Amino acid sequence: MKSPVVKRSIVIAGHKTSVSLEDQFWDALKEIAANRRSTLSEIVASIDSGRNQGNLSSAIRLYVLAHYRSSPTARDQMEATDRNGSLRSTVA
Repeated sequence: MKSPVVKRSIVIAGHKTSVSLEDQFWDALKEIAANRRSTLSEIVASIDSGRNQGNLSSAIRLYVLAHYRSSPTARDQMEATDRNGSLRSTVA
């Protein structure tokens, strides 16, 4: 069985390193970079320089999660979901 985690090499601030992430996180990170008109390496370098502890892969996952949680669509979905995970009706 193939592992869902994919290891890729990336250059950060002139240094090559390997990062292991699930494909979905790689895709999300690429989407974020494209939306910001930035490169994947620039985004990862920013994440790397801002982390206080933990490994880079975890920091990237948390960055992607925070990005999507802070988006208006994600907030709208969270507000429309009750504590049981069921969608609430927003129709008056």
